[in-house]
Amino acid sequence: MELLLNILLFSVGLLAIIKGADWLTDGAASIARRFGIPSIVVGLTIVAIGSSAPEFVVSVLSAVQGNVDIALGNIVGSNIFNILGIMGATALVRPVEVQRGNVRYDVPFAVLSSIVIAITALIPGSCDTTEISRTDGLMMLCMFAIFIYYTISIAINQKSSDQQSSHEEVLWKAIVGVIVGLACLVLGGKGMVNGASGIASAMGISESIIALTIVSIGTSAPELAASVMAAKKGDTAMALGNVVGSVVFNVFFVLGTAAAIQPLGIGGITPADILILLASSVILWVFCAFGKKYYTITRTEGTFFVILMVAYYIYLKINS
Repeated sequence: MELLLNILLFSVGLLAIIKGADWLTDGAASIARRFGIPSIVVGLTIVAIGSSAPEFVVSVLSAVQGNVDIALGNIVGSNIFNILGIMGATALVRPVEVQRGNVRYDVPFAVLSSIVIAITALIPGSCDTTEISRTDGLMMLCMFAIFIYYTISIAINQKSSDQQSSHEEVLWKAIVGVIVGLACLVLGGKGMVNGASGIASAMGISESIIALTIVSIGTSAPELAASVMAAKKGDTAMALGNVVGSVVFNVFFVLGTAAAIQPLGIGGITPADILILLASSVILWVFCAFGKKYYTITRTEGTFFVILMVAYYIYLKINS
């Protein structure tokens, strides 16, 4: 009975954060487009941050409650799923065209975020212990500020020619959507963290495995939906921006905030998990810059991403 209650709590929390992220993202994107912000910038910031809000809520609440494995595992697992699962699925729907600026600046930010998490998580600190300290967290937040500054500078230099909406009712609805979405995220995130911890305890499975799989896939559902829908509509620039922005946001802001609140030990997250994340981000950059079709992630490369994702989950199953 306890297991069923925890599964129900997890499921209700997951539904709440997915809907909350959906409302938050739609509202924020509507507000952004009203002021003529370019599609790639919306993807890198508004959509990425909105769709990554579940990771933020789950990881920060986990850090506050002392569930270190869930806090860190959610970030590592979500970013692996973002790059391999979501980017792969997006490319299968429609080949992703990559602009020269994305190859030079945006995607390398994703690689940099993976390098940072590898260095801070795998190299022992001054006390000869391996943890992501408050200092590391503050450094990540500074790097996030640099990323946002860079992205805003793009918005200033590349103003969209889209017509601005003049309907006050549309803006009002967008603001309400943002507020309601945030409320759902907070309440749903709390239920999801408690449910995941309870499921792990009841089934005798480590919280790190739960975080790397069920929790990370669940919190990444908004990114998956946002990217696939953008690809279906032919807006692959937003799809790519959503994935890259989410990866950067998860490490520099979400993990940075969580570590600044509570230093995070590595717990059950293995060096292999973090190295797989690093390798995934490097492969993404290689496919963008030197793939079969220059500046395009093809369906073949998308299939390769999905195969790697499945192989990783098989690896987790074998080693659980």
